[in-house]
Amino acid sequence: MLASGLAFVGVNSIVRALGTDIPAAQSAFIRFAFGVVFLLPVLPGLWRNGLPKGALPLSLWRGGVHVAAVLFWFYAMARIPMAQVTAIGYLNPVILLIAGALLLGERLSRRRIIAVALALCGTLVVLRPGAQAVTAGHLSQIGAAICFAGSYLFAKRLSALVPASTVVALLSLTVTIGLLPLALWVWVPVSTLHLAGLAVVALLATAGHYLMTRAFRVAPMTVTQPVTFLNLVWAALAGSLIFAEPVDLWVLLGGGLIIGAISWVTWAERGPAPANPQSDS
Repeated sequence: MLASGLAFVGVNSIVRALGTDIPAAQSAFIRFAFGVVFLLPVLPGLWRNGLPKGALPLSLWRGGVHVAAVLFWFYAMARIPMAQVTAIGYLNPVILLIAGALLLGERLSRRRIIAVALALCGTLVVLRPGAQAVTAGHLSQIGAAICFAGSYLFAKRLSALVPASTVVALLSLTVTIGLLPLALWVWVPVSTLHLAGLAVVALLATAGHYLMTRAFRVAPMTVTQPVTFLNLVWAALAGSLIFAEPVDLWVLLGGGLIIGAISWVTWAERGPAPANPQSDS
């Protein structure tokens, strides 16, 4: 989980360094197109085996929601400090708690309501409306958090129908196809440096998701969830050392409040440990 966080901070740093020279839709398209290249070994098997009933509509819906998420994220990443992007991104599990109650009929217990309230307070601490300007970049990252949560809900349904590698491959394909017309609409010339940077972004993002999946398989959420707070520390350090962004203690406090609320409810609602856990080594 630690290595996964470092990989994602690398993703954020490169996108931040690339700046706003390339439109968000074009940057996102190039990043996911490289992702498809990395997943080419999986695609022949997907073509041969086909998809079970219901998997294709779910994949298309997920692809559409994820297109919106990455557009929001690329826009925000190039315009607001890295630590703020990371802290607001911690809203994903909070949104999932609310969506689980509204859409999936899951019980919204008192503990979960308290966790949601604390996390929303943490978001206000990060944004501090009135004390600082809430820009389009901040609102865009909130939109990204909402859309990424929606993508996760579709992924959860898909994972019951097809293997994880197929879920990832379908996401890369649908998002790349969905971004293509938007990227062509705003296309500008791309330098070799930008292409190389987005290729590394795709590689680091793929590695980050793989490492996170490995962590989830070998350790409970009560162990992995608190480690994600370190992502905010890495983001603040990278922003300060690389981009001369001031370390905002309010952002660290607000992000800590959000991840603390989620870690608390995850720990409190943990299930019993399996009697004979299997090793993945």
